[in-house]
Amino acid sequence: MDGMQLMDVSDEKDLGVIVSQDLKWEKQCSAVVRTANRVLGMIKRNFVDRSKDTILALYRSFVRPHLEYCCPIWAPHYNKVLN
Repeated sequence: MDGMQLMDVSDEKDLGVIVSQDLKWEKQCSAVVRTANRVLGMIKRNFVDRSKDTILALYRSFVRPHLEYCCPIWAPHYNKVLN
């Protein structure tokens, strides 16, 4: 490309979705679960009221959007993705 050699990459992040070279979604799923767990930890550390209604509202507002973003692209073909 104009005399410059392009770098080879193993994965690329586009619109918040990580796509690997072999088109598997393991890195995307791991990143989403890691983010959701961090948000759950933040909720646990910062909210004293742990009633069912409060936790459910916080989960729906802060955690679930991370888990649902681009979920139509994820299809659990492998057992290790499900675990």
